[in-house]
Amino acid sequence: VQLQASGGGLAQTGGSLRLSCATSGRTFSYRPMGWFRQAPGKEREFVASIARSGSVTSYANSAKGRFIISGDNAKNTVYLQMNDLRPEDTGVYSCAARNTGSWDGVFTRISDYDYWGQGTQVTVSS
Repeated sequence: VQLQASGGGLAQTGGSLRLSCATSGRTFSYRPMGWFRQAPGKEREFVASIARSGSVTSYANSAKGRFIISGDNAKNTVYLQMNDLRPEDTGVYSCAARNTGSWDGVFTRISDYDYWGQGTQVTVSS
């Protein structure tokens, strides 16, 4: 499984970006998927995840109310819509896929995932 993240860039505080994660194979209807980020000098952290059903999602507290994870099975793509961006959202955002999971299972730990994309840089200016 190959994952390709895109859509990062420079945004101003309060702005929006939409990240995309294109997969070479089946998307979240077969594999739970997630987004993580790593800020400079910090460890990678969980941002959002989506279950195979597509109707169950989970968010880090920092992302709740501002970010939305969704997917399009027909396009084999998972998205992360990021609104009301803040400078602390700056970092490299990576998507990840897990081999197995129940229909409504969501996963928040780095160790839960089996495949990782290369990441896309998001920079939010104040």
